[in-house]
Amino acid sequence: MSWIKENKFLAALGGGTLLGVIVLYIVGSQGASRYSTAKDEFTAASDAASGYEKGPLYPKPENRDAKRKAITDYRGAVEALQTAFQQFRPAEITNVSPQEFTNRLLAANTETRAAFEENEVIVPEAYFAGFEKYKTSLASESSTGILDYQLASVKNLMLALAKAHPTELKNLYRPELPEEAAKTYAAGDAVARAFPLEITFKGTEKSVREFITAITKPDKQYVVIRSIRVANEKKDPPRAADAQFEKPAAAPSAAAAGGFSGDFVLPGDEPAAPKPAVVTPAADTAPKAADSGRILAQVLGNEEIQVFLRLDVLQFLPAKKLP
Repeated sequence: MSWIKENKFLAALGGGTLLGVIVLYIVGSQGASRYSTAKDEFTAASDAASGYEKGPLYPKPENRDAKRKAITDYRGAVEALQTAFQQFRPAEITNVSPQEFTNRLLAANTETRAAFEENEVIVPEAYFAGFEKYKTSLASESSTGILDYQLASVKNLMLALAKAHPTELKNLYRPELPEEAAKTYAAGDAVARAFPLEITFKGTEKSVREFITAITKPDKQYVVIRSIRVANEKKDPPRAADAQFEKPAAAPSAAAAGGFSGDFVLPGDEPAAPKPAVVTPAADTAPKAADSGRILAQVLGNEEIQVFLRLDVLQFLPAKKLP
């Protein structure tokens, strides 16, 4: 302590220098840490930028122009698609009176029943074009517009089915629409509204092909088949007893062919002397070789198939405005 008292200036200078060194060390350490952090961040950003530069969509003028072209082409394709579906957007769905809808329903039921009867198609007794609910009750006026739109689609489908000549219409099921239960249909982001239907019928393979071909042609309505189930009427494999051979036609007799039997003498002529009997050698009684030909009998193809179809009739909603 005596030295510090005797050398106050040197002691103060040494203490200040030591304090400065400590401060400089702390500041330097913090700076080095910040520098290391900044260097790591810079290196990571530089590596990311290098990766972006090597990517196909780096913001270069040529990539920008290609992106704009792709967006323009996509926009044009969407607009063309919306235009193509314009024919499946009803101009306006207007509600009618409940009695007017009932009259239209009765007319559609009569028309489709007549088509089925004309083509000899068996129809269930309870058939009412899928609107059996309204046999004894009236629809609410707030739902008649959308029901009338769906009725037109169902009528077209039933007329197409009758034209395909199936054997029997077994069932037509139409799920209830929200409007029938006093609810509101929420479209959300959908571009089309689906009206589901389930159709079960029986017929030949040809009738099934003709019906499916007819309903998948986008003419009056746009139909999407969601699922199909086909079952053969014969559940067991074919057996020999199922074969049906055609019987060969009997050979015509000599009289039927216009031939004559016995001797024929003109008037005034003497009967000819009897000809000596001609001895015909005995026919070869050896067995003939078996015929290698074989008549094939059809055991498959005449049976009918039962078909269950679950499909949607799509009503395309108003076109959305593109951004």
